[in-house]
Amino acid sequence: MNRREALSAVSFLVGGTIIGAEAFLSGCAKPKPRQIIFLTDEEIALMDEVGETILPTTASSPGAKAAKIGEFMDSIVADCYKEVEKKIFRDGLVKLDAASKSKYDNTSFMDLKQDQKHALLLGLDAEAKSYKETKKPEDPEIHYYSMIKQLTLWGYFSSEIGITKALRHVAVPGRYDACIPMAKGEKAWA
Repeated sequence: MNRREALSAVSFLVGGTIIGAEAFLSGCAKPKPRQIIFLTDEEIALMDEVGETILPTTASSPGAKAAKIGEFMDSIVADCYKEVEKKIFRDGLVKLDAASKSKYDNTSFMDLKQDQKHALLLGLDAEAKSYKETKKPEDPEIHYYSMIKQLTLWGYFSSEIGITKALRHVAVPGRYDACIPMAKGEKAWA
């Protein structure tokens, strides 16, 4: 190897080390603020509260808020929903808060006590079931609360928290057993 080749190899190694260090250290940078995709920060917080009311934190697992269910909904609605469905979802957020203010003396959902949030969502769930049974062909296919509830369940039980804390999870399973008896109170498998 001549001097020119040696200098070229050393400069390549040193340059790679410097560039590699920059890439390594960029992982230590402060996270960028969340980009608004479809929902505002206030609407994300509202969806976190609704999700936490549907799937609250328990002694054995964190709730939907810990799984960042609002951000999940934001991403799915923005990327996967049709414009008609987006409108139903967005209008539903307004209706949810209006229902809260109507039922609880002009108090928004975010300011309700936990038992009031729960009672309000039970009422909306009954309304959604009734809507499904009595809707006319020209009505939208789905009620806004059904969308919120489905997204909450999907987002939570497909999150790391939902899979590892609320369900039983084996990262590398052994053989496949189609029928496994479950004792009362056992967690379901992820």
